[in-house]
Amino acid sequence: MSRHAFSQVNVFSVDPLGGNPLAVVHEADGMTDDQMAALARWTNLSETVFLLRPTEPEADYWVRIFTPSGELPFAGHPTLGSCHAWLRAGGRPRQAGRVVQQCAVGLVTVRQAGQRYEFAAPPLCRTGPLEAGDLARITGALGIAPEEVLHHQWVDNGPGWCALVLPSAERVLALQPDWPALAPYFVGVVGASPKGSDTAVEVRAFMGGEGAEDPVTGSLNASLAQWMIGAGLVESPYVASQGTAMQRAGRIYLHQDGEGIWVGGEVVDVIDGTIQL
Repeated sequence: MSRHAFSQVNVFSVDPLGGNPLAVVHEADGMTDDQMAALARWTNLSETVFLLRPTEPEADYWVRIFTPSGELPFAGHPTLGSCHAWLRAGGRPRQAGRVVQQCAVGLVTVRQAGQRYEFAAPPLCRTGPLEAGDLARITGALGIAPEEVLHHQWVDNGPGWCALVLPSAERVLALQPDWPALAPYFVGVVGASPKGSDTAVEVRAFMGGEGAEDPVTGSLNASLAQWMIGAGLVESPYVASQGTAMQRAGRIYLHQDGEGIWVGGEVVDVIDGTIQL
């Protein structure tokens, strides 16, 4: 039997129960792939991460990211949550003020921005408008007419995201996906927030391959910002709201500087303990 330090954090909200939870297993180098997958199924959170010694000389740690159904090459809220948990456990970055995470998409830089953490959005591996057949299947699964879609785009940075822009946050919040019909698409849907809101857009993330909605999604918001800022659909900086439909209070802070797009949010400690396997 092995014992590992275990923590559970909340990402993208100052409310411990208002964002997206993340399970973190520390010093997981001795664990097998099967153990990691089984534990992710057992926690049944959107993601469980495992911190290991890096194999890249520039990296501070290596993170492997599992959903209940498999491993992801990259995900946003696990990136911020892993960084917070690693630092809180005594991790010391090679370069002051910057943490370099190794994951399946390569090296990702994370830095602290006041009370928040923010990561540099990784490059997109697929872009361009959706094909007509894909758009028809996705809109059909979401119960909307194709002409309601103001803009659409592949915004894949690893998980397979594509994106639709609808006329309003109200329309986004009213969506009720047909999950079997939505498989295998991972779809982000965006709508402008009402005037006077503290956010610019409302976002929902439908993981058709998982048959589930993600509460607050860093990878999706990273790729949305790359597309929408570049296309002039939003101005940098902006704040996105996500999780409203799931009674969460997610807030994602996005901006562009000379280094690229940065995706930020708060991380709150919720559970500390030891896990026995």
